[in-house]
This record gives sequence, structure tokens and C-alpha cells, in this order.
Amino acid sequence: MFPDLYSKAAELTSLRRPFAIATVVRVEGSSSARRGSKALISDEGKIIMGWVGGGCAESAVRAEALKCIQKEKPELITLDMQDELLGVGMPCGGMMDVYIEPVVPRPELLVVGHGRIAETMAELGHLMNFSVTVSDPAATPESFPHAERIVNEDFDLTETKIDARTHVVIATLHKNDHLWLQKALEGQAAYVALIASAHRSKLVLDYLRLEGVAPEKIDRVWAPAGLDLGAATPEEIALSIMSQIVALRRGGKIAPLKREAVLESAVDSDAASEKVVIRKCDV
Repeated sequence: MFPDLYSKAAELTSLRRPFAIATVVRVEGSSSARRGSKALISDEGKIIMGWVGGGCAESAVRAEALKCIQKEKPELITLDMQDELLGVGMPCGGMMDVYIEPVVPRPELLVVGHGRIAETMAELGHLMNFSVTVSDPAATPESFPHAERIVNEDFDLTETKIDARTHVVIATLHKNDHLWLQKALEGQAAYVALIASAHRSKLVLDYLRLEGVAPEKIDRVWAPAGLDLGAATPEEIALSIMSQIVALRRGGKIAPLKREAVLESAVDSDAASEKVVIRKCDV
């Protein structure tokens, strides 16, 4: 019945663009829309395609669709167009129920590096319904069974779009972490974190400043990564980082480790197990 609308919805989904579909499910009295009328609404609150009524009905549906996209939850709203509605204040006559369903792409977790922290991050991301990509020359399907995509070329993000739903965790055990941070900050990632001690974090962030990276971009970096859970093992560090991602996505308020507490022992333990030589010249 709505082939063009559904084709457009499929196109937006392939582009990882959030949107909402509004469907009129009940009409009472005077209304220009009919039951079953649909509209596709962008994440900017614009009607891309379709029709659910004009004037006050359209403006109200657009406003509520934006809220649904932001909350990632559907909602059934009743529009009483004989009175002021949702602050619109335009009498239109009649009543209408509209079901608004947001279509939001799965969040992306990009794990850079390998080792126990990275492996656990990928597993936790999978459990949290993230689309997981792992980038590291040593990464294999056996070590990362939960990754949907593995990239074995260093700094190859040609097929990885870093957008507002991408969460980047750099777990390279200090190898080229400064270069990966620069790469990650080129996009609009929702979250960029560096797994490192407080001392190493300062060195890397200072390097970015010397390289001319904008202060507002550097301020986006969570380093050291994670929440202050008192983590002492690689698995606990991964949990603290995923907890931070969830807290930021859901508006939680938990104290971060950013530039404060240190995860020296666990990070160093994981680094030692991988036999990585840490040199000052790395930055």
C-alpha cells in the first residue's frame, strides 16, 4: 500500500539514519487524514514522505516523533484538535490517534586492538545488542566470535563509518594509540575512549594538542576509559567501560575515571600478557 514510503525507509535504514513512522490508527470527527494514513519523519523532525494531516496535526506528530526517536521508544498519542494540543494552540476539529514507531539503527561498537580487555568488550557489546567491529592485525574469528566484522589492516576505516551512534574503544596496549585517537576524532563518534593509565593518557592527550587537534575534540576523549568500579582485572575493566557507554546513552550519573582514578595494575597486566614493549617514542 505504501511501496515508496517503505522503500525510503529501507534506504534510510541502510544509511543508518534514525527516523520514525507515524500511522493514524483512529479518527473521530473532522480530519484531513484517514485511518491507515502514514508519514515518514526524519531525525530532524521533518516529514520526508506521507501524510497524517496538515496544520496542527502535522506539527504535533513531528514534535512527538522527535521525542520517540530520542527515547528510542514507540508511543500512541491522541490529538484533540478541538482544543490546544501539546502547546500547538491551533484548533482544527476532530480527534485522532497516531501510533509513532521510531526506527533507530543499532549502536556500533568499534574495538581497536586485541587481548582480554578487547575480547571482553566485544562480547559485552554483542550482549548489549551493539553491532561489533574489531580492528587489529592480530584479530581472528576465533578470538572474537561475537564480532560481526573484523578488520586486519591498521588504520583502515574505509568501510567503517564513524557516526553519532559509533562508540570507539582503543585497546591497542599503547601501540599507536595516539594515531588511532586522531583517526577516531575525525568522525562524529558518540564515545571515544582510550584504555591506558592516567600517565599514559596524559602523554597521548598532550601529543594530540601538539599535533593541533582542536581542544573541543580532545575534551571528547574518555581517558582513562571507564567508570570508577574499582576494576582490577581485564574483564572488570571491560565491564566498567561498557557501563560508562550505557550510562552516557541512557543519561545515567556515575563517576567516571576520566583523568582521575587509575587502572594501572590491570592495564599493565594485560599489556604484559601480550608482551608489548612500551616506549616513550610511541608518542
